[in-house]
Amino acid sequence: MSQMPRQAALPKCPSCAEPVEPGDLFCGACGYDLSVVPAPPQDHPTLPMTGTAEPGNGTERPAPRSADPAPAPETDPPGPGAGGTPPHGQEPEDERSAGSGVRFDRPAEPDEYPLQAPDPRLAAPAAAARLCVACRTGRVDDDGYCENCGHAQPRERDHLERETGPVAAVSDRGLRHHRNEDAFAVGHTTLPDGTPAALAIVCDGVSSATRPDAASLAASRAAGDTLLAALPRGTHPQAAMHEAIVAAAHAVNALADEPATAREHAPHQNAPACTIVGAVVTSGLLVVGWVGDSRVYWVPTDRTAPSARLTEDDSWAAQMVAAGLMSEAEAYADERAHAITGWLGADAYELEPHTACFRPDRPGAVVVCTDGLWNYAETAEEMSEVVPPDAATRPLHGARVLVGHALDGGGHDNVTVAVLPFPAPPQGAGSA
Repeated sequence: MSQMPRQAALPKCPSCAEPVEPGDLFCGACGYDLSVVPAPPQDHPTLPMTGTAEPGNGTERPAPRSADPAPAPETDPPGPGAGGTPPHGQEPEDERSAGSGVRFDRPAEPDEYPLQAPDPRLAAPAAAARLCVACRTGRVDDDGYCENCGHAQPRERDHLERETGPVAAVSDRGLRHHRNEDAFAVGHTTLPDGTPAALAIVCDGVSSATRPDAASLAASRAAGDTLLAALPRGTHPQAAMHEAIVAAAHAVNALADEPATAREHAPHQNAPACTIVGAVVTSGLLVVGWVGDSRVYWVPTDRTAPSARLTEDDSWAAQMVAAGLMSEAEAYADERAHAITGWLGADAYELEPHTACFRPDRPGAVVVCTDGLWNYAETAEEMSEVVPPDAATRPLHGARVLVGHALDGGGHDNVTVAVLPFPAPPQGAGSA
């Protein structure tokens, strides 16, 4: 096996002509590999393969490189070749034979710097696994069901509570339904003369329609926003209530605006629909409005005074009673009792908002609710028995008690309750 020829000392770099010191392996200016030098004369010339024959003497020199970068200026730091790696675009010169001009490629080396495992102290903490509310042991999957027992986990709307100023509301899915199709909006504001006003809107999605939960949510938001905008402008509370119901109807109707192809896939589905009921309380006026069978009750703080139901249902039972065809007890005992004759939705026969004004002569609590509550306290007397005595001063507590009453009674339906004090207290007053 032949040996590599002895390297000759070079006074200058063959690439950039910078002076070099004896023993340098690379040029300090451009990184040129100084180990590549012309081979000494030999007796028998070698057939050039990658080199070019020197004319006249039979020797060969390395082939000129076409990819050499331009020489670096004196002010530049040493190139990549100064550390043992050729400059970008150059081939390693120590891999070719100086005597024959033949390049010997080395096999690819294995990765000498494997990727280091991440430091667990720097890694972001994994999200804590949700445990099932039913079995308390299974992990909740991304679809909202327990991997152990398969129990569906509560959704955000399964139980909602809100208190704002003097008014509060609670909504619960109930014990039988798989989702909460009720929705509410509560708020408080002031009239132009500085008089305080509180409001509550409660909507019940029609289960036989498609997307009833979306309908109730859209209606409650539209009605609540309309009241909060109209009352400070000086709109009379009864007119503002009428505007709110109309705005809610438009919001629900808009949900039915879908591509014709969607209707072709579900031609027998009804448009989204819901009922609506609301109340506005000021310092001396109580205004209610409704479409459907959700209700408003008046319960005075002095329970020796009579309570009252302030709304009339848009339902089959109410029509039978109003026509004198059946007594109230007989009508509501019929299986058709809760079939509604008025609702918000694109397929409603016509929109007939009902509004009414009252001027109670004593303080009390106004209860705005869906049939999920009044099914368990239907008459005004029954409602007054379950409303806490301090409901006017602690509306959130009162709403919780009433929802609990419905759940204790069986919770067959979604239940939503809002409680407002009458008269509306000054701004800043709320639950004690």
